[in-house]
Amino acid sequence: MRIGYARVSTRDQHPEAQHDALRAASCEQVFIDKASGTLARRPELDQALLVARAGDQIVITKLDRLGRSLEHLIELSRTLQERQINLVVLDQGVDTSTAVGRMFFSILGAIAEFEASLLSERTKDGLEAARTRGRTGGQKPKLGPRQAHLARLMYEETDDQGLRRYTVNQIAAEFGVTRPTIYRHLGKKTPTEPN
Repeated sequence: MRIGYARVSTRDQHPEAQHDALRAASCEQVFIDKASGTLARRPELDQALLVARAGDQIVITKLDRLGRSLEHLIELSRTLQERQINLVVLDQGVDTSTAVGRMFFSILGAIAEFEASLLSERTKDGLEAARTRGRTGGQKPKLGPRQAHLARLMYEETDDQGLRRYTVNQIAAEFGVTRPTIYRHLGKKTPTEPN
């Protein structure tokens, strides 16, 4: 059985052209989602996948109607392969029931793997370069050692009656940081402080 799937991304678009092309391709059922390609949830695609059985074909007009990303497309193709459901892309002439169609999806998978490997290598190279420059990662401290020392001195300063002269809110405002930042630094010894 041939099962058609179409998607339009905005309310202004009309699915009739896709619907007609799918019917002309002998699809017995056609499921249409009206959603952005980036949305994870596509109820009509889920329904089409529920209806499809081993040996059936999911038919789409263009590849971009099916997957929201290359990764999602690869994931869908694996699911279809596991369930022995073929995919036909009318405009690109892809049919996974043929050797050429299966090769096309294998190439897509290889590209996705290559892209993930490149990203991993770039991340490792970037971290290594940062380490050689003395950076260990993470955010730069909001207060330097001198500022942290001054914040502690302000916190410990008292008036004539023995009350704190500055509140944590006032100290945080003075240095342009949040109260938790001040509290975090009050609990640490800084290199500029005497032992």
